Amino acid sequence: MMGVRVEDDAPIINKSIAESALLLSNISFMIVAVLRNENTLIPTGNLQIMKGDLLYFVATDSGKDKVLEYAGKKTIQIKSILIIGGSKTGIYIALRLSKLYTIKLIEKNLEKCNYLAKNIPNVQFVCGDGADVGLLKEEGISNFDAVISVTGNAETNIFSCLLAKDLGVKKTIAMVENIGLFDYSQKMGVDTLINKKMAAANFVFRHILKDRVLTQLYGVNAKIQEFVVRKNSRIIDIPIKKLNFPKEAIISGVIRDGKGYITLGNFELKADDTVFVFSMPQSIKNVISFFK
Repeated sequence: MMGVRVEDDAPIINKSIAESALLLSNISFMIVAVLRNENTLIPTGNLQIMKGDLLYFVATDSGKDKVLEYAGKKTIQIKSILIIGGSKTGIYIALRLSKLYTIKLIEKNLEKCNYLAKNIPNVQFVCGDGADVGLLKEEGISNFDAVISVTGNAETNIFSCLLAKDLGVKKTIAMVENIGLFDYSQKMGVDTLINKKMAAANFVFRHILKDRVLTQLYGVNAKIQEFVVRKNSRIIDIPIKKLNFPKEAIISGVIRDGKGYITLGNFELKADDTVFVFSMPQSIKNVISFFK
C-alpha cells in the first residue's frame, strides 16, 4: 500500500483515471482510494485526478517505482540518513538501517547519547537539540539524503523536517502524535508522517476485529477487508468489471497460491482466492454479503 500526493507538475492532473492509465501501460498497481479535501473517494474510471489529491495505491514489488513514475515523482536513491531523537522508534530505525545506510543520530540527553554510542555499532551519535538550527547545519543536515525526526515533540519533528526540505534534503519523515496535524504537515512539505497510535490501531484492526477488517489509513474513511472465495461462489470465472459489485467499494488485490495479483477489470476470481476489498463504511455489510 502506498500513498502519493499529486503535485503541481504531475502529468496526471486533470485527467480521468481511465485517461491517465494510458500514460503508463502497466498492471502492477492500481488506485484504491483518493483523499480530496478530507473526503474519501472510491475511484472509478471517470474520476478526475486533481492537484493536491492524496492517491492510495496497491502495488506489487515491481510496481512501486511505476507508481512514482505514474505520479510524476522521481525515485530517490537513499545512502545517508540523519535520525533526530533517540526514542525507541529512533533506536529501532538505527538498528535496522545501520547495515544498509550511513546513519547519524542526534539525541538531546547526554547520558542516553553516551549509552547508545557504546551499545549500537555502525551509527555516529551526536548529543544536541534537534530543534537547534545551528547544530543541524553544523552536522551537515543538507548533506543527508533523508532526515527522520522521531523525538517526543511533534513540533520539533515537523520543524526539523521542514528545515531539511528547505536545505535540499530529498526525503523527510516526521513522527507526529496529533493526527490532526497530518494534513497540514504534508501540505507544508513534510514527505511522510508516522504515528505510533495509528500503527497500534492497525494491529488491533488486523488481529482482533471480526469480518477481517485489516487496516484503516489516516484521513481515509474506508477500510480494507479480507475474504476467501468459496468453491461454489457465484463470482468465480467472471471478469470483475462484469460483477455487480457493491458501490463505494473496490477489489484491490488478490493472493492466489501465494502470489499477489493486481485486480483490474478483466481479472477473474477463482476458488480459494484471498481477496482484499477497499470499502466505505456504508458498503461493508453489502461487501460481506457479496462473498457469502
